[in-house]
Amino acid sequence: MSSGNAYHGEVGDHFARIADTSPYNAFTDRPAVLDLVGEVAGARVLDVGCGAGHYAEALVERGAVVTAVDGSATLLRHARERVGDRAELRPHDLETPLDFAADGAFDVAVCALVHHHLAAREQLLAELLRVLRPGGRLVLSTTHPTAEWLHHGGSYYDESWVEHRLPDPSLSIRYRRLPLETLVNEWLAAGFTLERLVEPRPLPELRDVDAARYEKLCAEPAFLAARLRRPPS
Repeated sequence: MSSGNAYHGEVGDHFARIADTSPYNAFTDRPAVLDLVGEVAGARVLDVGCGAGHYAEALVERGAVVTAVDGSATLLRHARERVGDRAELRPHDLETPLDFAADGAFDVAVCALVHHHLAAREQLLAELLRVLRPGGRLVLSTTHPTAEWLHHGGSYYDESWVEHRLPDPSLSIRYRRLPLETLVNEWLAAGFTLERLVEPRPLPELRDVDAARYEKLCAEPAFLAARLRRPPS
């Protein structure tokens, strides 16, 4: 993600620590995103805002050739520990163009739980359209607008930046509330075709790990995930 809103220092360490087993990451968002990605054996995949390398690891294990970028040196360190030299890992501020990548360089792009942290969302979408080959797909996930409304209150249509406190009250992350119409219209305006939209439910296995969180995530959406397609010509 952007260097300004990336998970630096203790926040990055916290995220890397919980993402292995979190009900939200391991049991809800990640399975949904990887399902939308589908078959990637031999595909050139760009992992945009790769975090601690969980998606990059899964994509490599599926046979993809992965380039993974993030604005946090902390998270890239964790990603290197996870994937080693099996993927190309590079620092990049996602508020700036993807100038390291040629037009049509990738078959697939994955942008998991990054979009809402960015100010230059339209620029990133335009860049992702550029670096994907014609017919290539972008799989994107973000916080669910309804979840943000339930948590923060006020107007559902509020698009303000918010600070979300982590369990350690000294740590927080910053992101923007975005209603559904803003999200979808930005994707379409960038030139993508919306192929599939998902409100991820948790894996059934979560019931045995955390029954209360499982019931909550089955009743209240936490994330929104989409598979977008660059038109073939």
